[in-house]
Amino acid sequence: MMKYKIFVALSTFAQHGDAPLHPLRRSGMDFTINPLGRRLVEQEIIEFGKDCQGVIAGVEPYNDYVLDHMPNLRCISRCGVGVDNIDLHKAKQKGIKICNTPDVVVQPIAELTVAMTFDLLKKLTYHTELMRRGHWKRVSGHLLKGKTVGILGTGRIGKRVAEMMKMLGAQVYGSDLDPDLEWAERIGVQMVTWQELLKVSDIVSIHLSHREDHPFQLGKQEIALMEKGSIVINVSRGQFVDEEALYGALESEMLGGAALDVYSEEPYAGPLCRLKNVVLTPHIGTFTKESRLQMELEATKNLIEYLRQND
Repeated sequence: MMKYKIFVALSTFAQHGDAPLHPLRRSGMDFTINPLGRRLVEQEIIEFGKDCQGVIAGVEPYNDYVLDHMPNLRCISRCGVGVDNIDLHKAKQKGIKICNTPDVVVQPIAELTVAMTFDLLKKLTYHTELMRRGHWKRVSGHLLKGKTVGILGTGRIGKRVAEMMKMLGAQVYGSDLDPDLEWAERIGVQMVTWQELLKVSDIVSIHLSHREDHPFQLGKQEIALMEKGSIVINVSRGQFVDEEALYGALESEMLGGAALDVYSEEPYAGPLCRLKNVVLTPHIGTFTKESRLQMELEATKNLIEYLRQND
């Protein structure tokens, strides 16, 4: 059997427990872990992983240039669900297997979506900031019960969010290029076009997947379809929201609020940080101790299993 080398590119690997280290040690394979404690750039990925057959990956870039400089690479095991950071065409050309951990991310991201919704409706962050400045001022919020929630993208995460919103008393609409009509009927979700969804929703929550054949971005024209005072939540990908258009709609109070966990460029320090009707988090959707540990463990096992089966 070949002596495989594995590079763990994640900056936070095994920080929440050493369970992911156990299968690596038992495998008998050589492995090294990102020594910098931060997201790697192209040249660093090549420097640390150029001789490896497998990578346990985060969101660092595996583009054409990087993959061309990793001649022995057989498998990229993504800790998470999105693979936008990987040149899939190049990987296919080079025979590199791509694995991910799609199921683990569902609950933490769905919970964050609901938490953000309540934050905006109850104005929790807004009132907290007032009290920190010594002001006892109360601004009326809203109930979630009875509101219309639009779910853009009803994949695993979108479905979970829809189900949670239904349980909390909201009316739920969904939009998807490949709708699961049996699920929608069973849960009581009305499937419509994305244009109709924007028009009827008090709360729009984005859970889309990247599709080059059907690109979507919530920009000026899309926001113009929405009801005045409605709110937007994006925990999916930064590319799905035009941040400049969103800023204008929030500043003018055309939109009542927005909550973002993802941005066009990260780390984000743009003008949305200055607005009072915004809730911002630094890409923490899957950043719970339980989910991070499970994702790292699954990504590790996926990689080891693939290398063993394709020895």
